Formats: sequence, C-alpha cells, structure tokens
Amino acid sequence: MTVGKPSLRTPFTELVGVEHPIVKTGMGWVSGPRLTAATSNAGGLGILASATMTYPELEAAVAKTKSLTDKPFGVNMRADASDAGQRIDLLIRENVKVASFALAPKKELIAKLKDHGIVVIPSIGAAKHAVKVASWGADAVIVQGGEGGGHTGPVATTLLLPSVLDAVDIPVVAAGGFFDGRGLAAALSYGAAGIAMGTRFLLTSDSAVPDSVKQQYLARGLQDTTVSLKVDGMPHRVLNTDLVDSLERSSYAKGLIAAARNATKFKSMTGMKWSTIARDGLAMKKASDRTWQQIIMAANTPMLLKAGLVDGNTEAGVLASGQAVGMVDDLPSCQELIDRIMAEAIERIDALAALRG
Repeated sequence: MTVGKPSLRTPFTELVGVEHPIVKTGMGWVSGPRLTAATSNAGGLGILASATMTYPELEAAVAKTKSLTDKPFGVNMRADASDAGQRIDLLIRENVKVASFALAPKKELIAKLKDHGIVVIPSIGAAKHAVKVASWGADAVIVQGGEGGGHTGPVATTLLLPSVLDAVDIPVVAAGGFFDGRGLAAALSYGAAGIAMGTRFLLTSDSAVPDSVKQQYLARGLQDTTVSLKVDGMPHRVLNTDLVDSLERSSYAKGLIAAARNATKFKSMTGMKWSTIARDGLAMKKASDRTWQQIIMAANTPMLLKAGLVDGNTEAGVLASGQAVGMVDDLPSCQELIDRIMAEAIERIDALAALRG
C-alpha cells in the first residue's frame, strides 16, 4: 500500500493483489501495453485487449507490458478464438495474473487457468450467465450495464448489478456508467467489489488514441451515443457520427457487403487464412446465439474501430463509447485519475458514515 494515499480493501483487491478496486477494461485497439501498465502502476488492474492482436503481437504486448510494470495486469481474450489454447499457454508461461473473457470460457479452460494460479474473470450481461460461470469456477465477474460502451445490453447497471449480486457469491465488479469516485462509492454500497471503466481510461493522457479523436469525445454530451445494430449485428454503443447515422439508415444487404470487404482487410492485416477466419466464425456461432448474418457482420467491428481509434479517421470508422462520455471533460494521467477517484470515493463513504445518528 502506498503510504499517505487513500485505499479501500475489497474481495477484488485481495483476489487480484492490486491496491485499488478499479479496473481498466480490455478495449480493442485502445488497451495496449502503455495504457495497461499505466493503470497497474497507479494501483488499479490494467487489462490488455488481445482480440485485435495476432498471437505474435500478443506475445510482444505481454513482454512490453511486463517491461513497463511489475504490478498485476490481465489479458482479455476471445474464448472462441481458434488459437485460444495457445494464448492461454502464453499467459501461463508469462505468469499473467488475470485472464478475462467477453464470452464465457469452457469449464475445462477455466480449470486449466486456475490450476496455474491465474485469476479468471469473465464479463457477463445477465445474472444467469454469472451463475453459470461461477459454477464453472470463475473467480469473479465483471457485469456491464447498458450505459457501457461497445457491446452492451439493455438493462441499466443500477438494476443489473444488484440482480447479479443476489445470484452469486464471488466478487462482482460493476461496469457501465462509471467515471468518478462517487460511482465507486455507489458500487461498493450495492455490494460490488470494485468498478471497471473503459471510456474514462480511453480519455487519459496515457491512452494512445489520437488527440484529435479524444477531443471529439470531450465535446460530447450524455445524449451523444447510439446503440447500433448496424456495426456488427449486435447492440454496440458508439458515439453519434455521420458514419453511424449513415449505417443506421443503410440496409442490411449493404451492411453485409461492407462486412465482406472488411473481412478481406482484416485477413490482410492479420495474415490469417480464410480457413482460420471460417473456423473462428463457426466457433463464434457455436459459442453464442448469433445469427449467420451477425457472424458475417462481426468483421466490421475490428476494422471500423481501428479506423476511428487508431487511424483517427472518424469519417470511415466508429468510436465505441459509454454514456459516461458526457460527464468527462479532461485528460488526466491514469495515476491522477485513480488518485482522484479514490479520494472522492472515500470522501463520499465518510460522508455517508456521518449520517448515522
């Protein structure tokens, strides 16, 4: 524990071995080594996003993150990826502390990770999914309410969180709509063991997102996001842009044609074979209830996000964003952000304690 700085001990901090109950989510194209390490060095848990990385890129990213921090960090993976087993072996070999998943990993996969001392934390969107992964041995869950950015569900955090807390007895980390210490205090009062944030960490000085794009985020209000089905066929919360407006007005046939083009670009960028892409699509279909149309459209996601968040071309790309964007107006470092959140949270907790007669 850092002397002189406020801290809160929760089941999550004890489980993962971090100082503060704050997680930076694994955002594709955003959560690279620099931002992940900066979060962990500030006392939170940084999570690398590997779904948009090839295996060699993930190897290099893990090595780079380890060179930048000696604190615990995690890697977010697709459980249905054709090389998931190889990636898991990498985490084991490199002693990565946390494995997180957007889709529930198989029971056998969870057991293998736990046998090697890796903490398994799936992200879930419903209480029934939390019950399932808890029964399979997951150590904790991240539950994201509808306010969150990227792929999201229809239920607000204020209702989804207590439903999950009532359903499982493992640590629950709350996500969706969090950006400051008041949110952390509120989540803890519900019974959560911490909070996870994406948009708030994207909007830090440690984030590699182009400054011109960050300024577009800072200029937005609470009503400036849309949950679109036209990005990849799944509910996806993004900033309102001319491209998103165009996608919303377009036909599904046009969307499928665009997805096919993006699949070709993704194949070229990653060096993947068509057979591998097809195998991943089949695995995705088996692991979820997506239609084939949604599977085909999934190729849109990495390319559209890369165009916006990496290349800074917001006319050709989308910008994933939570509704909390409307409450953010600065670009602190991860250290400044986490210190501020912790101070605010403890101030609110102490103020609540003072209300008792």
